[in-house]
Amino acid sequence: MFLSVFDIFKVGIGPSSSHTVGPMVAAARFLDLLRQSPFHAHGLRASLHGSLAFTGVGHATDRAVILGLAGFTPDRYVAEEADAALATITRDRLVAPEGLGEMRFDPEADLLFDYGPALAGHANGLILMATDAQGDVILRETYYSIGGGFVVTEAELGHDTPPEEARAVPYPFKSAAQMLEMAKASGKSIAEMKRANEIAYHGHDGLDAGIARLWQVMSECIDRGLTGEGILPGGLNVRRRAPAIHAALIDERGLNLGAPHSINDWMSAYAMAVNEENAAGGQVVTAPTNGAAGVTPAVIKYWLTHVPSATITRLPDFMLTAAAIGGLIKVNASISGAEAGCQAEVGSASAMAAAGLAAVLGGTPEQVENAAEIALEHHLGMTCDPVKGLVQVPCIERNGLGAIKAVSAASLALRGDGHHFVPLDACIETMRQTGQDMSDKYKETALGGLAVNVPNC
Repeated sequence: MFLSVFDIFKVGIGPSSSHTVGPMVAAARFLDLLRQSPFHAHGLRASLHGSLAFTGVGHATDRAVILGLAGFTPDRYVAEEADAALATITRDRLVAPEGLGEMRFDPEADLLFDYGPALAGHANGLILMATDAQGDVILRETYYSIGGGFVVTEAELGHDTPPEEARAVPYPFKSAAQMLEMAKASGKSIAEMKRANEIAYHGHDGLDAGIARLWQVMSECIDRGLTGEGILPGGLNVRRRAPAIHAALIDERGLNLGAPHSINDWMSAYAMAVNEENAAGGQVVTAPTNGAAGVTPAVIKYWLTHVPSATITRLPDFMLTAAAIGGLIKVNASISGAEAGCQAEVGSASAMAAAGLAAVLGGTPEQVENAAEIALEHHLGMTCDPVKGLVQVPCIERNGLGAIKAVSAASLALRGDGHHFVPLDACIETMRQTGQDMSDKYKETALGGLAVNVPNC
């Protein structure tokens, strides 16, 4: 199954790729289905299930569904326009997506949070319905938001390789072992093989430009987060910390006052800046999810700003390598906190960033694979227990620690020759099994862990 660098890294909006981006994408897909339908809809309804219900308000799932049914999409989202549209929908109880005309939709009556058992297919389920003039359902579809902004229907969930993803690529590795075998046989790096796959799938035009655009969004997000002040929304009264940390680090420059470990504070500031923007509903890049969106940008920023040998021309190698690792994890385990806990989000992000950094620092494919394994191994078992269902505590700091672990993992791997005891494939499978065994209380439901042991107000 081929997953593009643009599948793993997508421009979206905060605070969650699975709970905000995915439901908005699902709504857009339902509108397309409705446009192809012979029926004329007079109204719309939606129900949220599993984790989408339990932490939906904190993750702005309700807002995402409402705006998605009004025609908004994550890649063309403008905050001011969305706020105005939401106010109008709440007042008039109507949506009017392009090509479908006005339809009844009362957010209070037509958007249901179902706190019963999750749908059978995945922890993040939503059902979208269209009704006729009498209120009878004339079209209905079930969608699952499976992490990282990926959305599948109930029918698609049963197919490992949808037809559009079955195109042949020159290096079709489905495991880390296959990836290393192909690298050895071809003499190519992981980034070179991934590039060849991208070109075969998407064509040559736009690949590097698209990667540059992803970094532009990431970098601008860091910059906004390093200057943005105030309290994050949601009721926890969490104050943005990245600007103060960054300002203190700037003041210490040139004074010989900073300890060597202050480089960790730089990485944490970069990562926290992104995730504070994400928590505020800003524009971020899924990497591979919103909840883990700060790790890869922070490591890239660290590399470009603090490593003397760094050059922006190697950025595609970083991103392509990271995407290759992210694809392996998604296909063979999960990148969804609601499915496998935070090990699947920050753990996956840390593995991706470690691999990317090892690659641009001259690592062999074996050392790159080792870097990814070290980073993922030391996130195994991490729960997803957001306080009040918000992507704030402990999520923001976890991104900083994920970035630090990524750099440490890359450094350790580069000190070795690539031979190591635990293969990346074994670590990915362990993560999958651990997530399967983990109690649902610790999988983005806010029903256990810090979410119940820390006061929410």
